[in-house]
Amino acid sequence: MPATPAWPPRSAPRLFVDPPLAEGLELRIDGAQAHYLGGVMRMRPGGIVILCDDQTGEWAGEIVAQGKRDLTVRLIERLRPREPVPDIWLCAAPIKRGRIDWVVEKAAELGAARLMFVGTRRAVVDRLNLERLRAHMIEAAEQCARTALPELHDLTGLETLIGAWPADRHLFFADEEGGTPIAAAIAARPGPAAILIGPEGGFDPDERALIRAVPAAVPVSLGPRILRADTAAAAALSVWMAVAGDWVAK
Repeated sequence: MPATPAWPPRSAPRLFVDPPLAEGLELRIDGAQAHYLGGVMRMRPGGIVILCDDQTGEWAGEIVAQGKRDLTVRLIERLRPREPVPDIWLCAAPIKRGRIDWVVEKAAELGAARLMFVGTRRAVVDRLNLERLRAHMIEAAEQCARTALPELHDLTGLETLIGAWPADRHLFFADEEGGTPIAAAIAARPGPAAILIGPEGGFDPDERALIRAVPAAVPVSLGPRILRADTAAAAALSVWMAVAGDWVAK
């Protein structure tokens, strides 16, 4: 007896799209995404694709029409709702290109709810290409079969961020001068949280004092070794997920 083919096919390509999705909707796809499906993946009418909208979840759709530069997908059924996302923000000083791309990708893979870039005095980057960073984020989420994306925020000055900090959200900041071991600090403070990572040169003394003055701030140590800024961001977010996030057995 022949095996029942997997549904949807395991080889079905996955894309994030902007419009909200619904059963029966016919969606026109053009530009780079159309080139990827038709030119790279060699998809043709009748082919199945997986679409996500970061709102309603993951959908299977069938290509029903194809032109030279676009194609049309009809949504067949919803496969999964949008996944729940732990209430954790990653606030990171921007670092040089390549490294910052990696941070964006890991934030998407690890499940941060929000990614905020924070301007500091020792940061080597003072402007961001959010469109390019979002593209990296989406590519990582597509490859990891995620149905949710972090909220991506533009560069915000540290003083502005701290001045508007919500009182009910813990702010775990990696302090080069030391602090509570991060796993212990997180375990003792459940609830909404954020992780703050400085630039390659670290926070200067005035910035460190500014952060420590926030009632919700908790200086933490990331261990005995010196970590680069991008490694520190991924390591701290991973620890939070393991201690308080959705890596914890339910």
